Amino acid sequence: MSKDTTNTTPTHHVYVVEGKGDTAFWTKIGAAWQHADGNGLNITLTLLPLDGRVVIRTAKAGETTRRRGRGQ
Repeated sequence: MSKDTTNTTPTHHVYVVEGKGDTAFWTKIGAAWQHADGNGLNITLTLLPLDGRVVIRTAKAGETTRRRGRGQ
């Protein structure tokens, strides 16, 4: 039996972004986990956006589910 090395903490957050620039509205819609070989992601979405663009960002401590302005 192989050892399970799955990381339970997401390595990335998934957002839908509506608008542009400093007035863009970011809403967190899911999470992603990087593959062990670094060549892909597994993505889980809690919502499916009908509009806007989907952005995947590296997870950082203290990020909120919604934010205004550019991704940081």
